[in-house]
Amino acid sequence: MVSVNKIDVKDTYALRLEVLRKNIDLPYEFDGDLDDTTFHVGVIENGNVVCIGTFMKNSLKELNGIQYQLRGMASSSEVRGKGYGKLLLKFATNELLKLKVKFYEKNQFEIIGDRFENKAGPHYKMFKTIKYE
Repeated sequence: MVSVNKIDVKDTYALRLEVLRKNIDLPYEFDGDLDDTTFHVGVIENGNVVCIGTFMKNSLKELNGIQYQLRGMASSSEVRGKGYGKLLLKFATNELLKLKVKFYEKNQFEIIGDRFENKAGPHYKMFKTIKYE
């Protein structure tokens, strides 16, 4: 059985060491791992974390708006080619969309209808009532 979930940062360490830091003298714990805005995603197969990704809020001067950086994505060699990376990215994209929606809802936007997808990814139709005084 395969599932994709948010995971604890400690659940990323084994794959980071095995895949990303094997024979490389760099830390497997990243600055920002424990930030409130950072989240970690894992693909779990038969109870084992086999694919990971860490998503950290970032700010690049070349881009506008809310930005997240993907750090430390890795898959164990036994599962490469199974599409788990794609599953992880789709899950993370949905999590980021939830964050974006929360931002708009905090600013009095409301969702109309169901979520839909196009070439740019998942979306919601939203509106905000503006009252003129």
